[in-house]
Amino acid sequence: MKRDTFGAIDIGSNAIRLLINYVERYEDGLLEYKKAAFVRVPIRLGDDVFLRGGVSGAKAEALCDAMQGFAALLRAFSVRAWRACATSAMREAANGAEVVELIRNCSGISVEIIDGETEADMIYAAGGLKERLDPSKTYLYVDVGGGSTEIVVYAEGRKVEARSFRLGTVRIFSGAESPEEWTRFEEWLREVAARWHPSGIIGSGGNINKLHKMLEKKSRECIRAKELTALYNRLRAMSVQQRMEQLYLNQSRAEVIVPALRIFTEVMYLCRIDTVSVPRMGLADGIIHELYRQYGEE
Repeated sequence: MKRDTFGAIDIGSNAIRLLINYVERYEDGLLEYKKAAFVRVPIRLGDDVFLRGGVSGAKAEALCDAMQGFAALLRAFSVRAWRACATSAMREAANGAEVVELIRNCSGISVEIIDGETEADMIYAAGGLKERLDPSKTYLYVDVGGGSTEIVVYAEGRKVEARSFRLGTVRIFSGAESPEEWTRFEEWLREVAARWHPSGIIGSGGNINKLHKMLEKKSRECIRAKELTALYNRLRAMSVQQRMEQLYLNQSRAEVIVPALRIFTEVMYLCRIDTVSVPRMGLADGIIHELYRQYGEE
């Protein structure tokens, strides 16, 4: 058995995450990805960016503090390779390049700002879903983040369409989304439904993972539309404080879980889809898998 250690940093609109994985390869070719460390810091960059257009000094300072800690952990675990990627909030921040330079100067970590389609492709590949899906059917891969939602259409075993929308949980909670973007979202989904007739959704993101757990689903079991709709109606009738107290959610999750439910239920309704499967993979997992393909197979 051979073991490599890889690290991934996901700088999202709601939280930043560090994942360190051991990747073990056995003589028979079997691969195992084992979590060595995971740290999540809810900095909420989207609060600044979606309302004011840039990252504030206070958020930038908190981001640097966290990244310095992440850099120390990467060194402590002696990772073979690592990669840091930033998504929607940093894509839209007027001072995004300045913040990237600040992070590099304070921590030594170089951050890449990636587009929505790249983000979705990396998460999808991490789940190993291509080998498990029925090539005769069409699926929607839906990744709901803090600042944006990425949707990829897979038909005949390949990607045929992809679109990114400025509809994310932090953006919606902050009231920073536009009615025009909702219209664009709905019109495109109706076109996709008419053209491709998707039969299922593959859900990605911290909120759908949390919902999967709240509904006490077994690994890889699907969530049905009626279950999500019932949970959406229940949670949106509660205040943030009630969600925290009654459902034991932290404040950040209690604020953004209802916007996430809104997006998923809209996709299911507009495309007439009854199930969401949840592989419980995120961007950090996708980065780890890509790093292994680049370095671990050498």
